Amino acid sequence: MSGKTPELRFVEFIPHKERHGHPASQFPLWFSVNMMVLTTLTGGIGVLAGLNMFWSIIAIIVGNLLGAVFVAAHAVQGPRLGIPQMIQSRAQFGVFGAVLPLIAVLVMYVGYFASNSVIAGDAIHAGTPIDKTWGIIISGLVILVITFYGHDLIHKVERWFAVLLAIGFIAISVAVLRIGLPEGVWNFEDFNGNAFLLLIGATATWQLTFAPYVADYSRYLPANTSAKPVFLYTYAGLAVSTIWLMSLGAALVTIFPEYGDTPSETLASLFPEGIAPIVYIFIVLGVIATNVFNLYGAFMSLTTIIDTFKRVQSTVAVRAIFLCIVFIAATVVAVAASDDFMNFFSSLLLLLAYLLFPWTSINLVDFYFVRKGRYVVKDIFDPNGRYGKFNRPALLAYVLSIIVQLPFMAVGSYVGPMFDALGGVDIAWIIALILPGLLFFFMMKETRMHADELETDTIDIEAAMALREDQQH
Repeated sequence: MSGKTPELRFVEFIPHKERHGHPASQFPLWFSVNMMVLTTLTGGIGVLAGLNMFWSIIAIIVGNLLGAVFVAAHAVQGPRLGIPQMIQSRAQFGVFGAVLPLIAVLVMYVGYFASNSVIAGDAIHAGTPIDKTWGIIISGLVILVITFYGHDLIHKVERWFAVLLAIGFIAISVAVLRIGLPEGVWNFEDFNGNAFLLLIGATATWQLTFAPYVADYSRYLPANTSAKPVFLYTYAGLAVSTIWLMSLGAALVTIFPEYGDTPSETLASLFPEGIAPIVYIFIVLGVIATNVFNLYGAFMSLTTIIDTFKRVQSTVAVRAIFLCIVFIAATVVAVAASDDFMNFFSSLLLLLAYLLFPWTSINLVDFYFVRKGRYVVKDIFDPNGRYGKFNRPALLAYVLSIIVQLPFMAVGSYVGPMFDALGGVDIAWIIALILPGLLFFFMMKETRMHADELETDTIDIEAAMALREDQQH
């Protein structure tokens, strides 16, 4: 496979002879995915809630450093198992049971694609005579083409995006520094506890939304790739980009309170009028860089769901059909959501935390503490295999964790009784991150006690690394 021909691997295992690449490729990939306006808007959530600049940056650092740990831990699974991230869930939830979190993930991809597309439509409309709706469609078609060619082209394109977008955001950062921040925004004593916890939750959630597809982009790495560099390059790419842009977003909202309503126009106003078209193009490029991941992830999720009930043939025609289905659905949502964008995005971000944190908790506990990386990949594709159609412990832990969260939730028009009792502090995401993994860990006691005896058809990492070192010497 190369970037010049469409990727023909869908959800199946990547044969060892097709493995390629270096762990360092994960850094520009996960750096560029965050280089967009939507990242800055997330950083401004704390300021809008009453947090000053000093405490906003502290919350941004804490939330992103915490959330990126879990995402980078998922990236390690790619080389080891050689399959997409969400199809791995079959080992925890069962082949049919995995459809439950998959539906939530598919909604996530569509929602984020729509949110980003709205920003692209606004930028295109602001810089050209093109209508906002057509701006959404045009940017989406570019994303569709890149995604059609798949994994290798995405890696190549994102390396260029990482450089171009970094240059653009450096220019924006310099422009903001020249304007300067209002007095008093660095006051250590001006602390708002509720807003602080809100921003930590929002930034950690931002990171966790990458978890369902992070291994999709590391699954082509050789199976004997060391886990440490995969983790570190992924972690660095995610953390550096988000901490930078979210801090920039907090500054922008501090200076321009209306930034969340008119992000494209506000950024363009930082520069001379003649440069405005370049700024708008830059904003659209950021959306394209990110929405490629969302469309690719939606395609993989839809394919995994359908493959659960009927084996999907890996052909160019099938790839084109499935991609068009998710593209049309996501574009329709983008056009419908554009009139009430900020409310739509805020509710989506919170809802994703409640639904996705339980999945990532169960998946990571299973990989690192229950089965300890020992899986029979061929049975992940077999409803009658050792992982079965449904795995009750995982499904029970997942559903129970959502039920326990309900009193602590505050999303849209729903406000749980414990949310008010705690003074408006949202701790549901913390419950979602801890409780399901603990429940699953104890309910899988028998499997856990015999983890070292489990069969595996993946390469033993330590043995492979030792062999490679012997060959080098």
